[in-house]
Amino acid sequence: MVRGLTIGEFAQLTHLSVRTLRRYHESGLLEPASVDPGSGYRYYAGEQIPTAQVIHRLRELDVPLADVAKILATEDPSERADLVGGHLRRLEAELARTRAAVVSLRQLLRPDDGGLPVELRPVAARTVAAVEGVVDRDDVLSWYAEAMAELDAALGDRPPLGPPGGHYANELFTGGRGSVLVYRPVADPPRQGRVTPVNLPAAELAVVVHCGPHDDIDVTYGRLGAWVVEHALAVDGPVHETYLVGPGDDPDPAAWRTEIGWPVFRLAV
Repeated sequence: MVRGLTIGEFAQLTHLSVRTLRRYHESGLLEPASVDPGSGYRYYAGEQIPTAQVIHRLRELDVPLADVAKILATEDPSERADLVGGHLRRLEAELARTRAAVVSLRQLLRPDDGGLPVELRPVAARTVAAVEGVVDRDDVLSWYAEAMAELDAALGDRPPLGPPGGHYANELFTGGRGSVLVYRPVADPPRQGRVTPVNLPAAELAVVVHCGPHDDIDVTYGRLGAWVVEHALAVDGPVHETYLVGPGDDPDPAAWRTEIGWPVFRLAV
C-alpha cells in the first residue's frame, strides 16, 4: 500500500506551510488522502497538489472560505468560472477605488502652486436633449453610461451644438442619492423613451477645468470650493459638468477635460 506524501513533503511540493495545510484540513477545504489512525499523521496524494495550489491562489485573492468551498465543489466549468469571475470583478472594483484614493491623496499632498485658473462666466438659458433620474451615488457611473447611450440612439444624425454635460444635485453628495440630468445640446431635441427636451435656466458659474481621469476630481472640486469661499461667493443650485474631452473623444484618460461649474451668487457683506 502506498502511504502517500507526508504533510511536510506535500508542503514542500506545493510551497505551502504545514500550518496552512492543517488550516485547510480543519476548514474542510482540503482533507488529506488518508490519516493514520494510530499516529494521526496526514498523508496526501500527488493529484491533490493542483487543488492545494488553487485554494492558495483563491485565498490570496481574499475569496471567503465558503466561496472557496463552493468553487471546489462545483464540477460545471462555466458555473465555476462565474463564481470566480464574480469575485474578480469585486476585486477589480476595490482596486479601482484604492487607485483613485491613492491618486487623490497624492494630489492633495502636492502644493497647489499658482492656484486654479477659475473663471466667472454667465451661461445663457437653453433647451437640450436630456435624460433625468434620481440615482444613488454609487450607481452614477453606470446610470450615466446608459443614459448617454440612450441619448446617442435617440439623436441619430443630429449635429451637436456643443459638448455633452450633466447636472448633479447637491443631495447626491450630501445624502448619497439625488437628481441627475445628462444632456446633449442639439437643435429641436426629440422625445423618445427617457429622452426629452429640457430647458436649462441661465446661471452664473464659477468654472474650472479638471484635466485627466476622474480619480482625483474631488480634489479639483475641493479647490474650486475653497476659491468660491475665498471670493465671498455661495453655491446656488446643482453642480454643472461639461465633458469637453471624454472617453468617446479620446481613449487616453490623460487627454480628458472636464469643466466643473458651480452656480454662484455673491454674499452680502
